[in-house]
Amino acid sequence: MKKVKQDEPEKKLSKPEQIAKSLFDFSIDREDIKWLVEKEPDDNKIPQNTIEYELQLLKIIAVGWSISFYLGDHPLKETIAELFWHHVHHFSETISSTTELTIGKKVDYFNILKERLDLYIESLKSITAETDPLHFIGPEFAAFCGNKDDVFAVLTGSKMFATTLNRVREYLETIEK
Repeated sequence: MKKVKQDEPEKKLSKPEQIAKSLFDFSIDREDIKWLVEKEPDDNKIPQNTIEYELQLLKIIAVGWSISFYLGDHPLKETIAELFWHHVHHFSETISSTTELTIGKKVDYFNILKERLDLYIESLKSITAETDPLHFIGPEFAAFCGNKDDVFAVLTGSKMFATTLNRVREYLETIEK
């Protein structure tokens, strides 16, 4: 094992690496998830852990989708997206192995993310210039939670998606071409 010297500087990340890492860190940050779940009504029939789990998936997916959507023809778009999904894949492997050790059952977290992404994108194909994507994401999120008609789940999923997109857009607008 290589011994690291105390005064050895950390490897300097390239601009795309910094951006992808910042976006990844934001995608797994749970503060906004906790805040949204705290607003859950006492009589909600969907278990809180289900909503938290689905919110985390939705947030990661929304950040990844935002990279491609908001960077458009930016020269770093492909690199940033690839680096972001690499971080997500590594994170997913850790979650999968931890889950397997905890419950004794193999779970492929990255595949779950991919399946959710495909389903969210499929629902977004119905968007027209006059429709709001939140009308599709909220109900899709609620369905993943187990009740497509649950008003709290619909609103919570919509709020997570909208907030995540806005925060990523604001961050990406600071990137110079």
